[in-house]
Amino acid sequence: MDMTFENTAEFARQLDATDPLASYREQFHFPSIKGKQVIYFTGNSLGLQPKRTAAYVEEIMEDWRQLAVEGHFYADKPWWDYHERLAAPLSKVVGAKPSEITVMNTLTVNLHLLMVSFYRPTKKRYKILCEEKAFPSDQYMFQSQIKFHGLDVSDTLVEVKKRDGEHYWRTEDILAKIDEVGDELALVLLGGVNYYNGQVFDMETITRAGKAVGAYVGWDLAHAVGNVELALHEWDADFAAWCSYKYMNSGPGNASGVYIHERYHGRTDIPRFEGWWGTKKETRFLMQPQFDPMENADAWQVSNAPVLALAPYLASLEMFEEVGMPALIAKRDLIVNYLEFILKEIDREVDSNFEIITPKERGTQLSVFLHGEGRTLFDYLMEHGVITDWREPNVIRLAPAPFYCSFEDMYRFGQILKKGIRET
Repeated sequence: MDMTFENTAEFARQLDATDPLASYREQFHFPSIKGKQVIYFTGNSLGLQPKRTAAYVEEIMEDWRQLAVEGHFYADKPWWDYHERLAAPLSKVVGAKPSEITVMNTLTVNLHLLMVSFYRPTKKRYKILCEEKAFPSDQYMFQSQIKFHGLDVSDTLVEVKKRDGEHYWRTEDILAKIDEVGDELALVLLGGVNYYNGQVFDMETITRAGKAVGAYVGWDLAHAVGNVELALHEWDADFAAWCSYKYMNSGPGNASGVYIHERYHGRTDIPRFEGWWGTKKETRFLMQPQFDPMENADAWQVSNAPVLALAPYLASLEMFEEVGMPALIAKRDLIVNYLEFILKEIDREVDSNFEIITPKERGTQLSVFLHGEGRTLFDYLMEHGVITDWREPNVIRLAPAPFYCSFEDMYRFGQILKKGIRET
């Protein structure tokens, strides 16, 4: 969208007045600092709580009080199939078929479970490709899986590096590394959006390249789901997993979503760790000794669904259904562009130098090197009502989530940032 921005409160308010999502801001609970509502930039870490969430949780609490065990079948939303209600709205967010979606466990647990099915090293094909300095939990998961299979981490884990002096990965370098590893490559598994610099990887192109050399391709979508456009089924990705507490606003440490391409459904030749909630509903309570798998992604379910955790996720997904990803992405692009403009305007007015290390392939997040500044500036921002995220050596991550961040927030942040630089 071509627009001439202005670094004024009046202009920011004009943008808010024409924002079709503006009313959703009032549907979230905001923390306060010194009696004032905060400017919240950490939806990439933990999304704010939707006000409707409490009612969804209380519904289950009431059913538990009134029905006890019978809530599994006679609650208004029976617990035994509660997780199924999340599949259809999530399929629209990630670009998949509802049958390819399930919700269970937490993110790294699910990645470990998916590795059982999709990382099956052989003597010739055993290597895993990921990005350099992937999120630490992914690194630990890779290392432990490799050791579990009796392999050497230094030989097995292939990390694609950034070029010297650059802060982002080049798609051509990832593709070249895939071709280089070739028929030794068992698995490509990257973060769809890098947590540190906010870069959105070309998931379609990378998926196609990985599968062309015979590897499985999966995605950790922790920072991508609810943030960027996804088309997992169309891209032909084998699997993906994501947490739900960042842009999906489902609450701290909450349940993880999983995508498994339909080509793997109903197959008995693919290994997985199994439990009774993955068995067919028609035979589940016959307590048979033989596993009888569901014919969709629910076959990877292990235990019965934690409905108290799923309730906030369902509440949030109702909002995604109301708004739709196209509208969220449209506001995301506008508000991030405005934030970038504000940063550049402030940069001209102060002695410090801001370097945005997020490339043009981005979602909601801007990662900014604050050259000449230290941790005291971050502390100043936090004390003055700006909740943001600090990463060493001197990077702040700013993620203006489109559901609840306003354009006036961006202007006010710029003024607080300028004052903080001058006073610290």
